[in-house]
Amino acid sequence: MAIATINPATGETLKTFAALTDDQIEQCLAQSQATFLDYRRTTFAQRSQWLHRAADLLDQHCGDYARLMTLEMGKTYKSAIAEVQKCALVCRYYADHGPAFLQDQPGESDGTAAYVRYQPLGVVLAVMPWNFPFWQVFRFAAPALMAGNVGVLKHASNVPQSALAIADIFAEAGFPPGAFQTLLITASQAEALIADERIQAVTLTGSELAGSRVAAAAGREIKKTLLELGGSDPFIVMDSADVDRAVTTAATARLMNNGQSCIAAKRFILHEAIAPQFEAQMVEIFRNLKIGDPFDEQTDIGPLATAAIREELHEQVQQTLALGGKLLTGGELLPGVGNFYPPTILSNIPPGSPGATEEFFGPVALVFRVQNWEEAIALANATPLGLGASAWTNNPTEQDRFINDLEAGAVFINGMVKSDPRLPFGGIKRSGYGRELGKEGIHEFVNLKTVWIH
Repeated sequence: MAIATINPATGETLKTFAALTDDQIEQCLAQSQATFLDYRRTTFAQRSQWLHRAADLLDQHCGDYARLMTLEMGKTYKSAIAEVQKCALVCRYYADHGPAFLQDQPGESDGTAAYVRYQPLGVVLAVMPWNFPFWQVFRFAAPALMAGNVGVLKHASNVPQSALAIADIFAEAGFPPGAFQTLLITASQAEALIADERIQAVTLTGSELAGSRVAAAAGREIKKTLLELGGSDPFIVMDSADVDRAVTTAATARLMNNGQSCIAAKRFILHEAIAPQFEAQMVEIFRNLKIGDPFDEQTDIGPLATAAIREELHEQVQQTLALGGKLLTGGELLPGVGNFYPPTILSNIPPGSPGATEEFFGPVALVFRVQNWEEAIALANATPLGLGASAWTNNPTEQDRFINDLEAGAVFINGMVKSDPRLPFGGIKRSGYGRELGKEGIHEFVNLKTVWIH
């Protein structure tokens, strides 16, 4: 894929970029390594000051950064504003709490003293996707920089201006040159980088295929990796739930970011007693949403990021229908320019169809019916993915079963799955491994050095 900004709402190519040459990549890596040797010795107070400054810049230029994201990948402008604000939040969170997370932790031993010291690893390569162009970078960069690491970013090829803007933010905030660099490179160039001895670890958010390739390359070099991959998150609604609140939240959970989110609710598993009411209300919500210009404040759903994504999503819908699925609303390609796809609901999902086995990355809700919580859990877990899960019930016994038995990195009871700087975030099974955010996130890319003194 060319490195270019292509407006998803119009198909217009706005700006193209050439990939860095091997010599340019070498210069960047040399600068990163040289910077790390000094940066690792900066104080927590200094790093905290720079992170606070980065947060201030995000707030001051929020509209400009939001506009970039909307132009490059099509999210609504109002959701892009919220994304920038969340990036400022994560910077301030680690600026305020990072020093405590990284303090020496005393331990017991047969010596005079023993403790654990947290020390940075070095240059960390971040391979990031297009769907949250700022947030997914900042949720890595804020804890990594606070811990004393330096970062190099290989961003998705369709959001190059967002990638460059992020590097500019850290530079303007006062971080030393080379502390955070954006490399406009291809996927094959990024994979080759993993073998470089100066790269100490890799973090990737993206597809299962991309994750397996990066993990394999890093494994050959015996380097730490963190993977946040796809999700096919269940949204379970039992008969004791507040259905009105559940269905309103369900629509938001499925359609946020134009349906292009790993932790979006994708499979709606409904107790048969409330299923007709839930489906009817969800259809009404979906049909009344406004699709169009993502810069229009009245727009609810903007375009998908690329034409290929829309084509693949529509093919999944049509295959599921051809195998016996039922279309409740949507499901037809919209005329005109742009990568727009209507909010769609499918029910009666046939076993073995794409709707039963694949992740749908767009505004398509998949509806299933069950008789009890045992069936709900079995169906929810019948996927190789395990990122997040939402369960709606006011029955304490059911709540406990869902918390214990759902195979996911996060379980939200009577609420929408979301990431929060204060809580660890990540998945299990083929959704990846490792944790971002929270105290656990800042410890992913440090050496937990055991110190023993006699």
